[in-house]
Amino acid sequence: MSGVASTLAKKRAQAAGFGTNANATKYLNQDFEALRSQCLSRGSLFSDPSFPAAPESLGFKELGPSSSKTRGLAWKRPGRAVWSHFLSCCLPGDCWLLAAIASLTLNEEVLARVVPAGQGFGDNYAGIFHFQFWQFGEWVDVVIDDRLPVKDGELVFVHSAEGNEFWSALLEKAYAKVNGCYEALSGGSTSEGFEDFTGGIAESYELSKPPSNMFQIIQKALEAGALLGCSIDITSAADSEAVTRQKLVKGHAYSLTGATEVNYRGRKEKLVRMRNPWGQVEWTGAWSDSSSEWNSIAASERPNASAEDGEFWMSFSDFLSHYSRIEICTLTPDAITSDSIKYWAVSNHDGTWRRGSTAGGCRNNPYTFWMNPQYVIKLNEEDDDPGDNEVGCSFVVGLIQKNRRRLRKDGEDMHTIGFAIYEFHGQRNVHLDKNFFLTHAQKARSETFINLREVCTRFKLPPGEYLVVPSTFEANKDGDFCLRVFSEKQTETLITSSRFQEIVSDDAVDSGFRGMFVKLAGADMEISATELTTILNKIIAKRTDIKTDGFSLDTCRIMVNLMDDSGNGKLGLGEFATLWKKIQRYLGIYKKNDMDNSGTISTPEMRMALKEAGFTLNNTIFQLLVARYAETDMTLDFDNYVACLMRLEMMFRVFKKLDPHQSGFIELDFQQVCHAITLYENKIINNLHF
Repeated sequence: MSGVASTLAKKRAQAAGFGTNANATKYLNQDFEALRSQCLSRGSLFSDPSFPAAPESLGFKELGPSSSKTRGLAWKRPGRAVWSHFLSCCLPGDCWLLAAIASLTLNEEVLARVVPAGQGFGDNYAGIFHFQFWQFGEWVDVVIDDRLPVKDGELVFVHSAEGNEFWSALLEKAYAKVNGCYEALSGGSTSEGFEDFTGGIAESYELSKPPSNMFQIIQKALEAGALLGCSIDITSAADSEAVTRQKLVKGHAYSLTGATEVNYRGRKEKLVRMRNPWGQVEWTGAWSDSSSEWNSIAASERPNASAEDGEFWMSFSDFLSHYSRIEICTLTPDAITSDSIKYWAVSNHDGTWRRGSTAGGCRNNPYTFWMNPQYVIKLNEEDDDPGDNEVGCSFVVGLIQKNRRRLRKDGEDMHTIGFAIYEFHGQRNVHLDKNFFLTHAQKARSETFINLREVCTRFKLPPGEYLVVPSTFEANKDGDFCLRVFSEKQTETLITSSRFQEIVSDDAVDSGFRGMFVKLAGADMEISATELTTILNKIIAKRTDIKTDGFSLDTCRIMVNLMDDSGNGKLGLGEFATLWKKIQRYLGIYKKNDMDNSGTISTPEMRMALKEAGFTLNNTIFQLLVARYAETDMTLDFDNYVACLMRLEMMFRVFKKLDPHQSGFIELDFQQVCHAITLYENKIINNLHF
């Protein structure tokens, strides 16, 4: 599939619900159930041609074909496996993934999202497994065979401390496949694994210098259903999993599962509840299971904390002094099943940096910085119960650069990335030029520009509108990114673009509309442009609240071409239903902006209506539209208004088809120019403002 077709297909799939965890996109179009059925019917074990048991799946340098580390390595299938939570790792640089997998096992609901049920080494075993990962805005279902790299009789990478447990090694293989090879997984942060296993957004805090409201951050994260992981740094390899005098394990992933305040000897004492995934070896200091501190608080405040189950309480001050780091992964609403959890709102946007157009670099490049993509965030409501006595709106911005691990074998690596935030007043859908940034200081920024996959920072700002500008450190660095905003309250995030409604499926159309369609469509069960003209003009002729001369055949042809996914020049049930909803929406916008109830809209009202419909236009293009569609008294009736919107939507769609990388610029050969002039009015295309 071509780049253009692939992009359009992906958008349609997302609109239809694909890419969620419940309906993950099939990675490389491999269907687990179909492939397993084929293997079972043939009586053979699955061998994955897309990630073969071959040197290229291992790596390109340290794990390349000539490396001593891969000499003598073989690929072998495991025998019958069992489930276990005790993991270890042989490959230096891969321990970030190990810690993320270990944390994954602490939450059964989240684990079930990554490791789908109904697979194993039982009756339906066919040497094939599948796992699901979040990848830059969508969930993908990844199929693998179970041939694992073995050297000297042991698994080479992530594996269990017990020799008969393989699920973690299989999960790692699927993750290596998504990233290109095993070596691409070398070097990373636990946060990266957190996000790819949950779809959430992960923040990391050094506890040697925590923010003043760290306890409130933890409490609110727990209320939002977040995953919290903690660890104690090691100073040498000998420190790994060493047990301290008070029974804390160094270099070991703990989870933080609770935070509360109790009345203790006339004052408030902050406590946190920890969990050791080993299920044993617990803290023996203050507030441990059998410590005397519990005797000094009311029975109603005393939790049941006596079992050797790996879970224990400790004071927040002890937590800060003993642990080195906490990572908080705030989950998306779709991952939360409890009605009692106050989940955060999330918005997600894809973007690109392209040399010479949208890759302006950081603020050190004052004359190109403005060329970067720009996003407006509207913070509407202050936090409930701020806790730190600081009034404002809490939100987290995460900037992820896409697919950089896959490019390592080509000599590429992570860009150095970051973002700046500006207080913003004015027209939202206008791309601000360099004059704004030369005269306005940033209100906030990412903590640093760094060459990690993601830069993520938490902010609290007063209600208002803010402009987020993501960038690479250096200008003219090509790359794709995903910008996410998680907020305690609902926010509004906007970019300069138009909004297109995807075609609904026939099955999604309700019975009432289906009955109307049957009456209108005739024997062929489809509606042509001529039939559409008759239908629309009969309907609007009955309305007295709008003025119209009637829809022309030319306008109806544009509507059919816009909605016609099948390519037969007619509208089926789903296509007509989508068009009907679109016209209804445009009618609502028309009526809303007809401020004097004249039945027409003036050209100023037209500009507001176009903006509300999702089109951002510069002055030149707006002048052209007025000249084409407005009457001499500078008003538009309903059919001309709809014709204008439909033509604009066609222009935007054509432009996007010719711009597969979403750079905002296109190059056309002579035939394409002739085609554009003939069919799509080249003047409008050239003056569209993105």
